[in-house]
Amino acid sequence: MRFITDVRKYFHYIIFSARSQLRSEVVNSYLDWVWWILEPFCNMIVYTIIFGYVFQAAEPYFPIFLFIGISMWGFFSKTLTASVKLIKSNKAIVTKVYIPKQMLLLKLMAVNAFKMLLSFIIIFLMMLFYRVQVNASLLYALPALLILFIFTYGISCFLMHYGVYVEDLAYIVTILMSMLMYFTGIFYSIEKRMPEPFGHLLSLYNPIACLITVMRNSLLYMQNSSLTVLGIWFLVSVLIAACGTKLIYKNENSYVKVI
Repeated sequence: MRFITDVRKYFHYIIFSARSQLRSEVVNSYLDWVWWILEPFCNMIVYTIIFGYVFQAAEPYFPIFLFIGISMWGFFSKTLTASVKLIKSNKAIVTKVYIPKQMLLLKLMAVNAFKMLLSFIIIFLMMLFYRVQVNASLLYALPALLILFIFTYGISCFLMHYGVYVEDLAYIVTILMSMLMYFTGIFYSIEKRMPEPFGHLLSLYNPIACLITVMRNSLLYMQNSSLTVLGIWFLVSVLIAACGTKLIYKNENSYVKVI
């Protein structure tokens, strides 16, 4: 209840601060916000050539297949990587005024979510271009995004907390993110390309791989996903988020002394 109250109280701060950060990123850029689309779009083109033609890993609608993975992974990895040093990078705010530290994380997530939203607009335009057929399975995209947001928030809370005390944590997270990316199926279908039973296990127990697969199946292949699996990951994500929120509230007064 305290967290919900704080979100309502600081909602305008989150939105205003996120908009300010987005503007500051492109203030001197000629292409302005186009860069937020251009970066993942160019990565999609490069990976399509490398994995689609060189390594013969093409799936149906392979450019869209890639763009979905790149967009969702980008939101997850950028949020986690930045959350490690989030409190230290906001030292000027943390040491002068009180603000629940989770609001800094929600601001960061709002920035990355907005960029992901732009990418999904391009994805839907590409679906129109490729004439991708859709049905009611499209609705599975909504719980996949919700779980992605909650799970990312929960893990980021723990990284934000321990990042205050462990200086080397940023390097560890960067290495782990690089390793995890190749076990998440960004560039290929895990279930088709990984030998059994590893492919099936990764698609179930790697939450990001699971959510990306759900998104691809719902948008591209008109396939329903397991509500049981989604329900389990939703409950796990909520539990992690609740524990992470409690951890921040319990220790936030000590952060000022450390930084």
